[in-house]
Amino acid sequence: MNTRLLAIISILIVAGILVAVALFSNLAIYISIIAIGLALALQKYVASYFGYFIIVFSNMLHKGDRIRIGSYKGDVRHIGIFYLTLDEVGEDEKLGGELTGRILHIPNLLVLDNPVLNFSKVYRKKNCKLQCDYIFDEIRIPISTDSNIRAAARLLEEIVFSEDAEHVRQAKFAFADDYPSFLQEAETHRRVLIHVDENRIWLKGKFVTPYRIRNDLRTKIYLRFIERIGKDTEIKLA
Repeated sequence: MNTRLLAIISILIVAGILVAVALFSNLAIYISIIAIGLALALQKYVASYFGYFIIVFSNMLHKGDRIRIGSYKGDVRHIGIFYLTLDEVGEDEKLGGELTGRILHIPNLLVLDNPVLNFSKVYRKKNCKLQCDYIFDEIRIPISTDSNIRAAARLLEEIVFSEDAEHVRQAKFAFADDYPSFLQEAETHRRVLIHVDENRIWLKGKFVTPYRIRNDLRTKIYLRFIERIGKDTEIKLA
């Protein structure tokens, strides 16, 4: 049912109620009771209907965007009058951010009282909107406490810089001198941090990546690190 047809039906229903009340005043109380009952029964559909216009006119999301609303996460397949249709995406502990193959139908009313996280971010540069799906992601590698920590940190930093250098360059080119703060951080802050617990030492490497290939890039960094330490007796995985 399209928006125009739904609007016409709504107008006809309201007009019919007003005419009935005007002609048959004794029906007013019954019509009022029916109207209250319908309002309670259809309140979620009404909220979803108005949620559709909020989505469309606020530009908070578009077809093809990867979003999270509440506990739901996926790629937007269709924006309907009452429902959003998403291709479900798994979390890190379930399919690592990949498509699960399942379809989600989410009522539009969820956008009214839930935060909407859009991974296909839109930035504004010189009064023009610029869409960018680059993010700062993190890789965590556990090494033994008797490893050469400085050598391990230098190795991971070298790999991270070489693997995301092209993505940083492309993002900077797109934004020119007005790029987001995470790109500035990528150039001015340490890219490898160290965390120590009782049984191991964690190397945490931060890298810039397009959101949709972050798992592939993380895998490449893992493989390169493991291959490089294969014959190095100073660095051992925990």
